[in-house]
Amino acid sequence: MTVILAIETSAEAGSVALLRGDTPLERNAPAGTPHSGWVLPAIYALLAEAGTGLAGVDAIAFGAGPGSFTGLRLACGIAQGLALGADLPVVAACSLEAIALAAGPGDVWVGIDARMREMYFAAYAVDADEVRTLIEPACAAPELVQAPESGRWNMAGSAFQTYAELLVPRFAPVTATMRPELAATAGWIARIGAREFSSGRAVDPALAAPLYVRDKVALTTAERLARGGRA
Repeated sequence: MTVILAIETSAEAGSVALLRGDTPLERNAPAGTPHSGWVLPAIYALLAEAGTGLAGVDAIAFGAGPGSFTGLRLACGIAQGLALGADLPVVAACSLEAIALAAGPGDVWVGIDARMREMYFAAYAVDADEVRTLIEPACAAPELVQAPESGRWNMAGSAFQTYAELLVPRFAPVTATMRPELAATAGWIARIGAREFSSGRAVDPALAAPLYVRDKVALTTAERLARGGRA
């Protein structure tokens, strides 16, 4: 039985999980808790609760993003450090795919707030734990994001709340369900990790890296003014 330790800190709500079999054992950070001081103690508490240690783990998966740059680096660094010490492989799991799994089965269009008046988005076809990427993760201003032309789609992620006035009317004709409350969690990251490990796609810890998608963390003054902000 494959055992996966998972870390997800790409968004405000951090979590860790241990997957053995079909149901993950999961811990969620209390609201407002800084990820940096919570993750490692939570991991060791989780392993103790499960009666195992890193020696009983097959691979470590982390939410690679896109998302908070600080959160992505934290999850990646902790996964690499633990994996190197325990001689384990690592899976860098896309956080948008984790949301799609939570929203599936079916065709899922995922959008999350990227700050700076932008959003991260991707589209997937979900069948149980199998996922096919239809649109690769990207970043754009919400007014530039095009809705699917046909089909019935499950819409998921915080962008549908943050930018509801721009997205909901545009996506309504092809919407089957609307789930803006869905976010990536370590339990879904663990499921991706188990699939990738079983398929031989886990990597050496040194090769693991965040999926940033966007290469900047702040707007210039000119960009803020162009988007209706303040100098």
